[in-house]
Parts: sequence; structure tokens; C-alpha cells
Amino acid sequence: MKVRLAVIDYETCKPRKCSYECINVCPVNKTGKAIAIEARPELKGQPVIYEDACIGCALCVKACPFDAVFIVNLPTELEEDAVHRYGMNSFKLYRLPVPKPGQIVGIIGRNGTGKTTAIRILAGELKPNLGDPGAEPDWSEVIRRFRGSELQTYFQKLSSKSLKPAHKIQYVDLVPRYVKGTVGSLLSRADERGVAKDLAGELGLDKLWDRDIRYLSGGELQKLLIAATLSKEADIYIFDEPSSYLDVRERMRVARLIRSEVKGNRYFLVVEHDLAVLDYLSDIVHIIYGDPGVYGIVSKPYGVRTGINAFLDGYLPAENMRLRKEAIIFRKAYEAGEAIEGRESRGRYLAWTGLEVAMGDFTLTVEEGEVWSGEVIGIVGPNGIGKTTLIRTIAGQVKPRRGVVYTEGEVSISYKPQYISPEMFPDAAVGDVLRMANPEAVVPGSWLYQELVKKMRLDRLWDRSARKLSGGEMQKLAIAVALSREADVYLLDEPSAYLDVEERLGVARIIRRLTETRGAAAFVVEHDVMLQDFISDRLIVVLGEPGFRGHAYRPMSLREGMNIFLRELGVTFRRDKQSGRPRVNKEGSYLDRMQKSRDQYYYVE
Repeated sequence: MKVRLAVIDYETCKPRKCSYECINVCPVNKTGKAIAIEARPELKGQPVIYEDACIGCALCVKACPFDAVFIVNLPTELEEDAVHRYGMNSFKLYRLPVPKPGQIVGIIGRNGTGKTTAIRILAGELKPNLGDPGAEPDWSEVIRRFRGSELQTYFQKLSSKSLKPAHKIQYVDLVPRYVKGTVGSLLSRADERGVAKDLAGELGLDKLWDRDIRYLSGGELQKLLIAATLSKEADIYIFDEPSSYLDVRERMRVARLIRSEVKGNRYFLVVEHDLAVLDYLSDIVHIIYGDPGVYGIVSKPYGVRTGINAFLDGYLPAENMRLRKEAIIFRKAYEAGEAIEGRESRGRYLAWTGLEVAMGDFTLTVEEGEVWSGEVIGIVGPNGIGKTTLIRTIAGQVKPRRGVVYTEGEVSISYKPQYISPEMFPDAAVGDVLRMANPEAVVPGSWLYQELVKKMRLDRLWDRSARKLSGGEMQKLAIAVALSREADVYLLDEPSAYLDVEERLGVARIIRRLTETRGAAAFVVEHDVMLQDFISDRLIVVLGEPGFRGHAYRPMSLREGMNIFLRELGVTFRRDKQSGRPRVNKEGSYLDRMQKSRDQYYYVE
């Protein structure tokens, strides 16, 4: 048996511009009232689908010119697992992750499938309505729904206020709008365990103790919120994307700190898109799958390695569920010193002598190097070390004080900056912005549309103003615009920010495909080690003293570059035998000690 789930994207729906075609074509409209206009203020005169009358013919979906209507068939038995629905014809969540005392439970899934909704329910910030948006069930009914499971005991404690949550929110950049004060004053106010100063020292916030939070960077705000959350005397600690805005060094520092706090009967939940960090942090994982913005289903718990590999494979064995058609397989890293075969025959696009760039008190020195046609160069290093300065110099936006960047013939460059703002885009709809970048990007049959626009779900934002998108939507549009342009060299600064795992790997795939089919080259600044491993042919490592001096090494093989970089961090990686993905070794483990003794921090078996 199937149950029909009708969802209307009210941000996209423009009923007056299409004369209510979805209502007019509905075959049961006149007799069964499947689609009608509800006069409720919150719906603003937009159509509503009555799911009990809907026959699932999908005529309304085909008639809608804005792709705002979705009809989904789901198994009837899944309705018994409905946890929360935001409103009629709105997103619906099925099942919940199960917190485990003394363990870190990781959560992975696409954006818009209910990860934040799930952890808000588990934090007690959102009371589940059990799938009925018009109902307000009391706690006894919620507890009865989960009887016989570990969540029954959990919700009993939560409802009786015997569980105190501490929740690190996802969007750290919103904090200065609502909270005022210095780093020290805010941490002192949050400190219920008497550990704020120790945590600040662990995260390098002690040097910023007297700084007003209005002047903190995104990474500094992230560390402030993590320290404030861990300072709370709580029973359940929830971290929503704790690695955002942080470089690799800081991500591992934060991961170690969170793991060190797992003691006794405390619960820990972590939502994370960096699979290397999630792998290091978690004891078990839940995968949330479904149709973004329509519904989300929480999987059964998996062991960390098994769960992440199942996610990459695109198949969940416990659910017998196929997530995607293709598995994600990582290429083998090049052996140290091995050249990319035949690159000289493909031609050289860019080369540079030894460079020196001055930006105020900061100085960047760069070893000589070159990039060849069809090659992707990854750039890694801590925040404030000069990675953005390096690619802006390559793009010609910054003039070096010493040395020169030269090309063989005229070279066109497409640049995606690190920080995205509404002013970057013309005052036009998303579809028009993409059309200006490349007319092929808006042709449904083109590979560019299918592989880039469709997979990043930009087709659902077609008629919305580019300047009124959310931060994540703007990031996806900026990536699509940069990659749609016909260019010889693509410069992408932190393309994974705000993107989920599937979107990150989708962007990585199209970058590789673009460089190979167009014969172009690409430079990618990225903190996600797994993504760099997936995409890069060679690596530029930038080290030094952040904010004062940086030194960029020559482009080198992936293994050689990662070895230099990870040696500086004191972190070792191994490769998973099944998927080939890089995995962080637990500090002090046999593999960690063995690889350090051999000076193989990025060891390939």
C-alpha cells in the first residue's frame, strides 16, 4: 500500500501568474476537492492539496510552470513512524536518531532532509506533532508513540526536565545580531562547569578574550560557540556542523576537544558534512535520506565505517534502500614523485616564477610552479595563511612585489571568491543569471544543466531573485556561474561551504569533468581533506604564521603534499579498503604510531 504525500513549495508557487492551473486540471477537484484555495492567512491565498482526496495522478505537478508541486508515494507503514510535519503540504520527517549515553551519534544527510529538525526535537526545542500539523499532542502521547524503544526513556527524561540540553546552532554568523559583548564576558556567562578559560585556551580563544564578538571571523565565532556549549552543565550536547568556517588544523582540534568531553552518561549528537571529521568523532551514525524539502527518513543506526561506506555506496542494506544510482569511489593517490603521465603533451596554461606578495603586514612567498591542461591543483593550509591571496595573484587581482605569473597565449579565468554577497549577482532571476554565464546551462537536455544545475537543485529556484537567496543557495549559484563560464583556468575558493556531502562530491565531479573535457585547469582552495583527495591531481601546501607570513610550496603529488601538511598538524590518515576514502587515525592508535614512525602521515597501503 502507498500513501500520497503532497508538498507545495510556497516560496516558488505563484498561483496568480498561472491562473491556478494546478487546481483547474485536477480531475477530482469538482467532486473530491483534492486541490482548493484555503482562506487561511498563513497560506496567503495559495492552493492547498487535500491528501486524503488526492488520487496521485500528478496532473497538477505537470501543469505547474514553476515546479512548486510535488506528489510523492510512500509506503503506508511508514506513516506509523511520522514524527513531525511543519504544516499542510509541507515537509514531513519520519523517525529520529537514537542518542546513546557515553557515545557520539553522528548524523549525515542532504540539506533539507530534516537533520536540524531532528536535533531540535531531541534538544526539546521543538515538540513533535507526530505528523499532524494541526495537532498538539501532550508528552504522554509522544512517549506512547516511542514505547518499547530507547527513545521512550529519552523522551520521559526530556518531558520531566531531567535532561538538560546544550545546543550549538548551525548558523554561527547570526550570533552577533542577537548577542553583544566580548569573548570573555560571553564565555563567563555561559560557564556552568568552571572550564571556560581552559576550553578557550584549547581553542586559541584566550588571545581574543577581550575582543568584541562583532569583530570575530566566522571561524572564531564557531570556536566561541563550541566553547560556550561545552561550558554548560548539560546532559545532552548537540553540535550542528561544528567544522564550518574552520581549517583542517582547527577541525581536528575541535574534534579532539569534543571527543575528550565524552564521559559518563552524557549524550552527544553531531551533524557534520565533512566525512573525515564525522568518521573521527562518531561512534555510530544515522543517515537521513529522502527528497529535500519534501520528506526525510532517518535510517537505523550503523557502525561508523559501515554507515559512511553505505552512504558513499548509495545503498542502505538495513533498509534495502537505494539512495543514488552510482557509488562514489575514490581514486588512488599518486605515488610520491610520480608525474601525471602525458601532461606535457596537453600543454601548459600557467606558470610562475618565485613570487613575493605583500598585503599590509602580511607577506606571502611562493615557490615557482606551473599548471597543465586538464589538471586540478588543490590548495591547503590554515586560515589566514595566504591561500586566497595566492589565487587572487594568479587571477591577476593582486600584483606580486617580486616575480611574475605568465601564460602561453591568452588565457581566460573564471573565479569563484570565498565570500558570497548579493551584490555579486545582477538584479535578476536565478535562471537569467545562469543564462548570462552560459546559455547552455539553461538548456534541459545539456550535460551542464543535468550535471550542475539539476543536481544542485537550482532548477527549483529558477524564478527567484538571485539577490534574495539564502547563504547556501547563493553559494550554489556562485559555483554554477563560475563553472558554467567557458574558461581556460577555474579558480574556486572554498566551494564546499554550506554544501552537503552529495553536493560537494557532485561539484568535485563536474570540476574534474570540466577540466578533462574542456582541456582547462583548476585551482581549488578547500579545507575538506576528503574532497581534496577526491578532486586533486597535485597539491600546493601553504604553511607559516597566520596573519603575518605564509609560504606556498611548489605543486607536488597528492601524497607528498598531504604528508607535509599532515606532519605539520600531527594527524595521520589511512585509506578505507572498501571505498578508498581517507580516514583519520585515532590519536595514539597502532596505525597512528606506526605511520608517524615511518614519516608516512598520508599512508597508502
